[in-house]
Parts: sequence; C-alpha cells; structure tokens
Amino acid sequence: MTTKLSARQLVREEITAIGAYPVADASGYIKLDAMENPWPLPLELQHELAVELAQVALNRYPDPNGGGLKEQLRQAFAIPAAADILLGNGSDELITLITQALARPGAKLLALEPSFVMYKMNALLSGLQYVGVPLREDFTLDLPLLLAAIAREQPAVVFVSYPNNPTGPRYAREEVLAVCRAAPGLVVVDEAYQSFADDSLMDLAGELDNLLVMRTLSKLGLAGIRLGYAAASPAWINELNKVRPPYNVNVLTLAAAGFALRHLDVFNRQAAELRAERGRLFAELSCLPLVRAFPSQANFITIRVPDAPALYQHIKQRGILIKQLHGSHPLLANCLRLTVGSPDDNAALLSAIQRFFA
Repeated sequence: MTTKLSARQLVREEITAIGAYPVADASGYIKLDAMENPWPLPLELQHELAVELAQVALNRYPDPNGGGLKEQLRQAFAIPAAADILLGNGSDELITLITQALARPGAKLLALEPSFVMYKMNALLSGLQYVGVPLREDFTLDLPLLLAAIAREQPAVVFVSYPNNPTGPRYAREEVLAVCRAAPGLVVVDEAYQSFADDSLMDLAGELDNLLVMRTLSKLGLAGIRLGYAAASPAWINELNKVRPPYNVNVLTLAAAGFALRHLDVFNRQAAELRAERGRLFAELSCLPLVRAFPSQANFITIRVPDAPALYQHIKQRGILIKQLHGSHPLLANCLRLTVGSPDDNAALLSAIQRFFA
C-alpha cells in the first residue's frame, strides 16, 4: 500500500514555516486599517455602472489585451508612448509576476525595510534570495547604505515603494534615480499611493531601460475590483507577459475600471479631500505631546507612541480598526498606522486617541 503524505510533508518547508497574510475582520468597525477610500460610489454612478455591468458577456473569456483599458490608462495617467503596459489582478499579482520571471538560481530581490511586506513574501514564494536594507530611524532613506548594498549584492530587482508603505514619506526623486543608475537589474517603483503624492516617475517609464513603474486603482477608490498596472520598456513588458496568466483580469474588472476612468474627476475630488484631511489629522496628532506623527504623502499617517498595543486596544474598543505595526519590524516599535478616512471617521479617531492620553 502506498504511504500517503500529509500536506505539511509535501509543501516546501519555507512555506509551512510561515503564516498566511493576515486580514482582520472589520465587521462593525470604522475601518481605518487598510488605506481604502472611505466613500462608496455616488448613487447616480452606481445605477449607471449597474446597467453597464449587466451587459458584460459573462459567458466569454476576457480580452487578454485588456479590451482597450490600457489605452484608457495611458490617456488618464499620462503614461508615455515609449512605455508598454501590463495589467494585473491588483498590483499584488504584478509583484508575483516580476519575482517569478526573475527567479533564476541565486538571484536576489532587494527592498528597503520596513516596506510593503509582499516584496519579501514574494521573494520567498518565488525562490529569490531576499536582501533588506533598513531605513533611518526617522524613516528617511539612507542612500549611501542602499547604494553600497546594491553594489555588494547585485540584485536582479530592487523594489522602492514611492511613497513608502507603512511609513508614509516619499523619497527624493533624485535618490530613486540614483538607485536606477546603480542597479544592475530591474528597479520597480511602486506608486500605489500616487494619488496622494506630489511626484511620480511615470514620465520616465519606457525611457529608463531598467525602470518599471507600478500602480493600482485600489487606493483611488476601487480596491474591490483588484486592478493594477505597470508601465515599462517594451522589452520588460514582453518578458513579463510570458508569465502572466492569459485571462488574469476578469471581464467585470475591465468594465468597472473603464467606467471609473471615464468618471475619474469624481475620484480625483475624493483624493483631494483625503489629502486635506491628512493635513488636518497630522496637525492634530502633532499637538499631542506623547505622539510622534511622521510626515506622509500617502492616505495614511504612521505614529509612534509610548505603548502602541495599549493604544491599539483602546481605539479598537471604541469601534475603530487601525493597523498595529508594533512587532512587525524593529524600526516600527510602538508604531501604529492610521488610514485617513472621512471627516467623521477622523474625528472619531482623534477623539479616541485624545481620550487615551487624557
């Protein structure tokens, strides 16, 4: 009789040693833990979208070339003509495709720390060696340290979150360009929070041979449809397309994304309001003597307090869910990440924090 092996015996050891990506149950809470747009689609647009989605051919596979969405993205976000575009099931899938394509034996992925956890996770899943380079204590970029690590490690790919999640700041444009000049391989500039920042490297996509600019529609207000896109030279997009599943973006996502781009002014107005709310929230937090709020160009603010776990529980007990960063990285000791929400959400959050310190 054949001996049956368990899942734990068959799955790679490095996979069984880790846990799945944690997603907190937000039922009943004011949700300020995942950097989402707090507003639903306006009612009149909900009805218009419903009519459009009802006409989608659900019995047919999606157009593997995006059904015209790539050109809509190019026009909406000024993607240079020299760049080709790759669509993904969220930017998470784009990270996976990049790491899978580059996973030669001995290849390395280099990223700053702390940063988006999926860079390191995908290095592990794809079999790339991971190299982390720490930020300074104030979450600014230590460029000499980073350039030295690139020269020493010769990574196949460098990921730069711009602005950085979970810390908030945007590094100087010239610093990122220095990374592009120094890197022997691909440099992925992750602009997930571009709607809230004051700079972008998209204008250089297709011009710098080793630059790939990656974005998502999630933070703009479309987290539920899972649509990410990347722009880079045709040579890079051609290779990554070989790894991409042929029907990775479903027909409803393609239709909803195209609809949203035709109403981009609605989402841009919401992003502008969130930027204003971010400024107000930062100013109020900065007035609290035991709170250190870090400057942010994203739709969240990271703070450091004397006892982050206690403040986290206090806020949660008042019906608000935020992200506890404490324990995830040494530089994030006693840090919490606060998504910028609606004015009412932010008022409730500030009230809870002020009561804690009172």
